[in-house]
Amino acid sequence: MSELDSILAEIEASDSSSAAKRNWNPARRGEIDIRIAADGSWYHEGRRFQRDALVRLFASVLRCEQDEYFLVTPTEKLRIEVEDAPFVAGLAEVVDDNGRQAIVFTTNIGERIVLDREHPLRVTVDSDSGEPRPYILLRDGLEALISRSAFFDLANLAEEQEQAGRRCLCVTSLGQSFVLGTIDE
Repeated sequence: MSELDSILAEIEASDSSSAAKRNWNPARRGEIDIRIAADGSWYHEGRRFQRDALVRLFASVLRCEQDEYFLVTPTEKLRIEVEDAPFVAGLAEVVDDNGRQAIVFTTNIGERIVLDREHPLRVTVDSDSGEPRPYILLRDGLEALISRSAFFDLANLAEEQEQAGRRCLCVTSLGQSFVLGTIDE
């Protein structure tokens, strides 16, 4: 089994366990004082979570619906606050898949995700600072902000391509091209 096959098997096992959770639709609804900060840190009533296992447990029942975030169990659905994206992808690595490049990210909760058609990259630009804000789709509308260092890793892999008549910096993963930004002329 190749390294990429091993990563994909790990992701598939995680996805299959979350498939059943997507069908949960509890009648009891409310809010809970949980906040996920822009750096991916989780807080309850203003205090930072100290146990990573607890963060991973709550992350496993996190759902995004129309730009709102909820912790959903079979018995209740509780809205929480998310400052930016609920996760941060802090590590980007290149894995060879039989001669094709695959880019694999690892999030702050240890989830690994392969940049591909189902898990695309999107980059927005902060209107105040002009800084890029790159994200990767994890699952079920949940995204991870790609950290500055991981974005620099992507930039080092980038090649110039023409996309829709514009010169762009792009990275390729599993044969798919993803735009990091346009090149000013």
